[in-house]
Amino acid sequence: MPSLDQFPKGNGVLVKILKVGVDATDKEINEAWYGGAPPGDKYLVLGHESFGVVQEVGPNVTRVKPGDYVTATVRRPGGSIYDQIGTYDMTSEEVYYERGINLLHGFLTEYMADEEEYIVKVPTGLKHLHVLMEPMSCAAKAIHQAYEVQRRMKVWRPEVAWVMGAGQIGLLSTLVLKLRGLQVYTIARAPGPHLKSEIVEGMEATYVSSKETSLDELVKKTGRPQIILDATGSSKMAFDAMKYLGHNGVLAWTSITGANLQHEVPSDKLNIEWVLGNKLLLGSVNANREHFELGIRDLALGDVTYPGVLEKILTNPVDGLDNYKEMMRLLVEDNSALKVYVNVAEG
Repeated sequence: MPSLDQFPKGNGVLVKILKVGVDATDKEINEAWYGGAPPGDKYLVLGHESFGVVQEVGPNVTRVKPGDYVTATVRRPGGSIYDQIGTYDMTSEEVYYERGINLLHGFLTEYMADEEEYIVKVPTGLKHLHVLMEPMSCAAKAIHQAYEVQRRMKVWRPEVAWVMGAGQIGLLSTLVLKLRGLQVYTIARAPGPHLKSEIVEGMEATYVSSKETSLDELVKKTGRPQIILDATGSSKMAFDAMKYLGHNGVLAWTSITGANLQHEVPSDKLNIEWVLGNKLLLGSVNANREHFELGIRDLALGDVTYPGVLEKILTNPVDGLDNYKEMMRLLVEDNSALKVYVNVAEG
């Protein structure tokens, strides 16, 4: 049982875990593609998508109180200047610390404790979206960073966006871009109708099956997009997307690919087009408190703008920590499992 005694500054928060989401990251850690156990341990507790309720707080905690629903950020700071100013997701150090991913245990436990800085309050009205808080923070960060870096253009008003991939990050990115007023085309392999296309269309975006419409055909229809967000988990698709970005555009990569796939690209053609077109490639990983809060606001707005749509992402509950084998089976074997999560406790 974690104790607040480990936080001598009185800034600790004890959380009873209610639900934990798992995704392709957990699958790939399980396959030993990346990740590492904390020093001194031979195992890593998985689970970086947390949702719980506060049980106890230290005397100097002001942001949350017992009974509040919360989630927690994933990355923890190292020693760089970026870590020290709260942007620990932008560390310049080679070694990084992420709960449930690398060198720190995750949240797939009955209770957890952490410093107040890393605990983010979730409105009671969003309780039904529970484990979507962390993936939403990643979508919110990638798009926020794209707009931040495009300040270089002085005036940048994108109209068309492509989202590559219709997993949880792709669907939540579709929401963020729709809320910004863009024409959004969400691209995945399987022809509709099915759940993913239903969710995309429920957000008034356009679902595109790459089996039915090639990207060459799509660009003739939509024009070159000013923003592309890749969330496919495929490095091939991530690089191929470079061929379609419009002038002054930004391509944001969010996928983590830990295998050893080799893929040829038309490097000369891409080089000249990207230089002459002032195009930008942006890598975006994880999120800090600001992005969690941005994501929660977009979830709240999205939930009232498109009622009942977002909770459709939460497809596969697994009851209890003891059923971890079923959790991993769904991740590895069930291609229809859009969002797998564990019901750890009632609350």
